[in-house]
Amino acid sequence: MSHIQLPAGYKALLSVKETEHAIVAIKNFFQTSLSTGLNLTRVTAPLFVPSGVGLNDDLNGVERPVRFPVKDMGETQMEIVHSLAKWKRVKVTELNLRPGFGIYTDMNAIRADEELDNMHSLYVDQWDWEMAIEPSDRSIAYLKEQVQKIYTCLKKVEFYIYDRYEKIQPVLPKNITFLYADDLQRQYPSLTPKERENKVCEQYGAVFLMGIGGKLPDGSIHDGRAPDYDDWITKTEDGHVGLNGDLLVWNPVLHCAMELSSMGIRVSPESLKAQLEERACTERSNLEFHKKLLAGQLTQTMGGGIGQSRLCMYFLRKAHIGETQVSTWPESMRQECSKAGIPLL
Repeated sequence: MSHIQLPAGYKALLSVKETEHAIVAIKNFFQTSLSTGLNLTRVTAPLFVPSGVGLNDDLNGVERPVRFPVKDMGETQMEIVHSLAKWKRVKVTELNLRPGFGIYTDMNAIRADEELDNMHSLYVDQWDWEMAIEPSDRSIAYLKEQVQKIYTCLKKVEFYIYDRYEKIQPVLPKNITFLYADDLQRQYPSLTPKERENKVCEQYGAVFLMGIGGKLPDGSIHDGRAPDYDDWITKTEDGHVGLNGDLLVWNPVLHCAMELSSMGIRVSPESLKAQLEERACTERSNLEFHKKLLAGQLTQTMGGGIGQSRLCMYFLRKAHIGETQVSTWPESMRQECSKAGIPLL
């Protein structure tokens, strides 16, 4: 069910025309910073992939991809991507990239089962990136190192926008705080995962929350992760579980945590096997992508996605993601936003 948060007294800081100009500026500046900061080269990417080969991102395993038959290919079924989490690993392997170098691309997706609200849309646009790594880089220390680089890019964008629009004041803290989902569950057992995120993001301003998808001390999981891209089952060098995480910031307009990026070190053949068993979906091991991975034919990588419209929404202090992208919304939501002074594009 769609729902909307309407901040009291909200007024957009930029006009629609200024917003359109600022969106272009943010996207151009950030992707250049990301590319140079992480040694990533830009590649083109598919909008759809063949069904039944295991290339599409299964998200939480319950979301339905948008499918269509191709007339000139004997009605072969294609599906719109949810993200490029697995496709990128194949691409890095094909390019035979050295460890420490990778790719990024503009990813456009349709997530028809998304619950629509201020931050979630049917249309998803993000920078998907993937980097080749050494087996010895499969560690929390290496993950944190890359997160720090991405956070530096975010800080640069914040100044870049403030330098052009003084009314948009910087709010990001100097440093990002690293926390584990299992520690938060122990510390705040009576709170829901989202309430825990709100609490720590309000406290620290920017948080990288690690160990997303693996079991917490009470047997629950903080948030869903498919079993075949991020490694959320491997025990880390500091005694926790999971080599992935979410980059969260405190949204000063909506007064809640906001996820800007999800990323992680990808599964090895051993962790893929364990995670397929954990989620009772071992039949995926017969899919083309999974066969290659289990046979050790895919490069070891890490990667993630960074929301483009979300990034613009955050840095331009917007109340709704529909102010930084064009999508389809329930008519009731459009009317509510219009009355509250939220101009959806």
